[in-house]
Amino acid sequence: MIPRVLTVAGSDSGGGAGIQADLKTMLALGVHGMSVITAVTAQNSLGVQGAWELPVEAVRAQYRSVVDDIGVQAVKTGMLASAELVEAVAELIGATDAPAVIDPVGVSKHGDSLLASSALESVRTKLLPVATVATPNLDEVAQLTGVHVESEEQLRQAAAAVLEYGPSWVLIKGGHLPGDAVDLLTDGAAEHWLRAPRHDNRHTHGTGCTLASAIASGLAKGLAVPEAVTAAKEYVTGAIEAGFALGGGIGPVDHGWRFRDGA
Repeated sequence: MIPRVLTVAGSDSGGGAGIQADLKTMLALGVHGMSVITAVTAQNSLGVQGAWELPVEAVRAQYRSVVDDIGVQAVKTGMLASAELVEAVAELIGATDAPAVIDPVGVSKHGDSLLASSALESVRTKLLPVATVATPNLDEVAQLTGVHVESEEQLRQAAAAVLEYGPSWVLIKGGHLPGDAVDLLTDGAAEHWLRAPRHDNRHTHGTGCTLASAIASGLAKGLAVPEAVTAAKEYVTGAIEAGFALGGGIGPVDHGWRFRDGA
């Protein structure tokens, strides 16, 4: 049976991030993607013009509908918007026997807030403890822990601070640092440094969603965490290199780059 992956996230009407990016990534990586929509956004290449979260009961009903009938081999989260949604989703994931990739989405690529400040404590105490892998970027690390990373050497400090909240593994994404795109994956004992060349392409909308979905796809296929993250890093690096202009602002990464390369 094709591995099944469930994304619990917001909808991006522009198709570059959120649920849309997640499902494209899952298709590209050979798994069956399913969705629980937590919020609807009016969003394009220029930014987020509006966001409306769904009621908790609608989110819970979508989740139970999929998991109880179809089943899942991995779950991935994205935009959860409010403390109520964070806590409901954390409870659902905690009762599901499948690895979970938690992308603690705080702000959009354009700087628009996608998480209420009142929800931060719920992310720390409810959501991160159920994560198989947490994938914060440096802005999200600062939001959650107060650790501000300005150099590669500080990635260890950031990872330790996030691990304090209970995820099994953390992937600190160092893409905002100068130089190569360097990420640190660790469970507090083993360290895996992932490096990729930085591509001169500003069309990177959806990078975080795509990476987390690619990790979840690898875990659903039975890969160990380090192998799933390494494969996901390779996939998203190619997607960033092939990112294309869309609208008048920041375009998306290209989720179908391997098909267009004929690979």
